[in-house]
Parts: sequence; C-alpha cells; structure tokens
Amino acid sequence: MTRSVLTRRTLMKGATAMTAASLIPNMALSKELLRMSTLGPGTSPNLVMTMFASIVNKQLPDYEIQVNATGAATRHVLEVAMGKSMFCMSSPTIHALMRKNLAMYKKIKQAPELVTKLRTVFNFPMGLYHIAVYDSSGIKSIADAKGKRVFLGPPGGAAFTTMKRLFKAVAGLEEGEDYEAVKLGWDAAAAAFQDGNLDVYCNPTNAPSPVLTQIAVTNKIRFLGIPADKLKTEGVQKLTRRPGFKATTLPKGVYGDNQVNEDDVTTLGVTVGVVTNEKAGDDMIYEMTKAFYAGVADLKGSSPWLEVVTPEAAVADINLPLHAGAYRALTELGVTIPDAAKPVS
Repeated sequence: MTRSVLTRRTLMKGATAMTAASLIPNMALSKELLRMSTLGPGTSPNLVMTMFASIVNKQLPDYEIQVNATGAATRHVLEVAMGKSMFCMSSPTIHALMRKNLAMYKKIKQAPELVTKLRTVFNFPMGLYHIAVYDSSGIKSIADAKGKRVFLGPPGGAAFTTMKRLFKAVAGLEEGEDYEAVKLGWDAAAAAFQDGNLDVYCNPTNAPSPVLTQIAVTNKIRFLGIPADKLKTEGVQKLTRRPGFKATTLPKGVYGDNQVNEDDVTTLGVTVGVVTNEKAGDDMIYEMTKAFYAGVADLKGSSPWLEVVTPEAAVADINLPLHAGAYRALTELGVTIPDAAKPVS
C-alpha cells in the first residue's frame, strides 16, 4: 500500500502557503493572530487545546489563537520548529524520534536540529488508546482484525505508527498485508466508523470519549486490548517503555450498558503536550499559561474531563525543556520543575 511520506519540500510548500494566508488578517487587525494545530474533534488534544485557545482569546485581548484541527502532529511540530506556526500538539515520543531520525523522521535530515527549536508550554494526559469495534462485527481480539478495514490513525502520524506496532506485537499482523490500514484524518475516520465503513477504529483519547459515547448510545460496542500473556513480550514492552507511554486500563462499563466488555481492558496510555517555538515571547507564554490554568480551575465543575489538566501534570513525562515563560508561570503556581524541564540557558 502507498504510505504518506513527510518531506521538507512538501512541508515548506504547505507552511509557506499558510503563512501567506495568515498575513492578510494580521495586517487588518490590531490583535496578534496565532496559529495552533491539533488533532480533530473528539480527541483529548482537541478538547484541551481548543479550551486553551478559548481562554486565551477571552482573557488576553491582545492575542487571538486560531485552531487548525487537520493533519498530523508529526508534521505540525516541524511547522512550529521552523516558525511557520505558533503552537501545536506534540509528545515525548515525537521528540525522541526527531532526535534520532527514526520512523516518520527517517528522511527528514533536519529533524534533530529542528527539535532543539521546540519548547514545552505544558503537558497533559492524552488518555488511552481505544481500539473499538461493533459487537455485531464478531471481532473479539486484535487477532480478529485480520482481513479487516482498520483505522490506526492519520497516515504519517504517531498514532498510526503506535497502533501498527501494537497490532504486530500482539497478534503478528502486518499493516498492508494482513489488514487494510484505511488512510483518513481524525474527523473522516470517526464519521466512517459511525457509518459502518470501518471494522476497527483506534483513537487515543480520555474515557469516555464524546465520539464513542455517542456511538454507544444506540450500538453495542467492544474495546480490544492487550492480552495478559502479551504484556511482558518484547514487542509490547518496547511500546510501553517509550517516552510518555505506559500500560493502563480502560474500565468495563465506562461507556454504559452498550459496552459489552465483561472485564477491564488493558491498553496503552499516553502523555502529550503543547509546544511552541523557542523564539516565542516570554511574557506572552507566561500570560497565556497563567490565564489557562486559572480558567481551567474555574471550569472543572462544569467540565469533569479537565480534572486531569493540572499544573503538576504540565511536567509529567517531559523530555523537552519548558519555554521560559511557561517555566516562570508554573514555578509561581508551585510546581516542582524536574531538571529535564528546566529552560535552556
């Protein structure tokens, strides 16, 4: 099967077009327009980062963050590193891959240099990998995905690579040979699964996910996981030991009576974060970080999913230095900053 490949030429072409388009409204308005890239609606990063933009836009009138919910984080981080976008979702795993020119960065020679241009604003729990099927499909394990249409994640993205490796580690299934990895974005994949055009749908998000909750209202669904006898295998251990990853549990019944799992499901949990460019203004990032956590504290009562978005979680699993402005804000909020998160002098 044809696989999407990141190249510097295609990246620069797209980034240049985005930059040119953003200049028009920027000249027309007094406030500073800033681009933020994240995953599609229904994902935890989209919820958290849209909330970040909403709080900043309301509380800091000098700035307006415009959210772009298309594409993959693996491409977005390159745009931010080159100064073509202000914020994006990233992850400890992405940073590790960039440093070593691995996986989707194998052909991006500049990746090790570009990752040094990135700075963390804050980390947060992305949630856990849901591997969902309809009960009517008869699929009861990852091994049963053989010969099926599977959405692993957007092509070229970290989710795609992670799920591809998990299917191989757990069931020996090879993408493109044993099953069809359907190449879609997050929005299109959710719609395709709802319409019955996918057999297996993977999504790393907090539970309960709004997309899957909606499906479970009228459909019996099952979540696939890592069998107990596979947890200690080399392939699975390589995944759970990746930066920002761990084995975690999707509880039975979290999606109500239509979730048919009789037991909790073991799957992968992951930490992600918001990153910016090293040249982003210190005062701007400081003000945004302080405003965000103040806003989250006010909204937790009406948005329970925000309970896990805390100043302390901002430095969890961190392997990229904090931006100086974020460091100042989190220090004032009483967060103990690990050495790995301290700004580069």
